[in-house]
Amino acid sequence: RRACVVLLLLAAIAAIVGLAIALGLQLHAPATHNWTGFLCNDRVTCIPASQVCDGTANCRNGEDEQEKLCGDLPRSLPAYLVFHCGNPEYWVYADQRCNGMNDCGDCSDEMGSLAACPPCGPAWWSCSPVHHEYCSCVPRALCRDGVQHCVSWSDEYLCRP
Repeated sequence: RRACVVLLLLAAIAAIVGLAIALGLQLHAPATHNWTGFLCNDRVTCIPASQVCDGTANCRNGEDEQEKLCGDLPRSLPAYLVFHCGNPEYWVYADQRCNGMNDCGDCSDEMGSLAACPPCGPAWWSCSPVHHEYCSCVPRALCRDGVQHCVSWSDEYLCRP
């Protein structure tokens, strides 16, 4: 009798997993999501943080441009939409953190404990960039383009686009 119960449980679990796979459902959410969006009042539309208070109404009713939200930037924004740079006088929108670009001007949005960014992804090449717009990675699309982007020139000799 115990064996039947165990077999039934295993069959039920296999059926649930099979159904999830057949329907393309994920059994758990990936850990790499960057939850920095602004949910509009329609509870369906989610816009990137950097599109809030940018002068263009992206939500149907324009709530992403309301005075109470945009009146005293960044203090009037919800904290999850803001990243404070290493220099306390500067801030960027949260979706600009770990985007590969030096949005803070001091690379604090791309490097160090404040940003907590993962290492360069497959679309990026790790090096010490020559130009200030990058911090520790350059886009692989710039590899072997005849222009030095890394101090070591590794973007021209080692990197493959």
